[in-house]
Amino acid sequence: MLDNSLEEKKLKLAMASLIKAKQDLTVIEKLVDEEEIADEIIGFHTQQTAEKSIKAILIWKGIKFRKTHDLSELIDLCIDEGIVVPQEFMDIDELTPFAVEFRYDLFVEGEEEPFDRQESLNIAKKVWLWADSLLSVSKDNATINLSSLF
Repeated sequence: MLDNSLEEKKLKLAMASLIKAKQDLTVIEKLVDEEEIADEIIGFHTQQTAEKSIKAILIWKGIKFRKTHDLSELIDLCIDEGIVVPQEFMDIDELTPFAVEFRYDLFVEGEEEPFDRQESLNIAKKVWLWADSLLSVSKDNATINLSSLF
């Protein structure tokens, strides 16, 4: 059983980050098909889902990271620390500009690669589920999976 130790604190912080990621994912799920919602908004919440999910893993593993929105940097840190990252997340850095750049500037198709909202939703779900699966922990022979909280 986890005690009131550093491990329990890490788990609580990691769970909080994953819950916040799930909130961003829920926004995408609700708005992805709404044409009046700008691509920048969907992209922002996709980036945030990925960032918070990856940070949840790093927190749980006790890996220090600097304050950043750079998804490539966070993925590289996971790899450097021996965390197996699915190959399909290697190009996730394409979402990084949605954290700041496109949050304040317009995303103009033609100047940028076309934005695929459904693919964005799929990536967000996959990253969240990956983090959720890594954060599943055993407590007194019972497995707690965070997806059961939602």
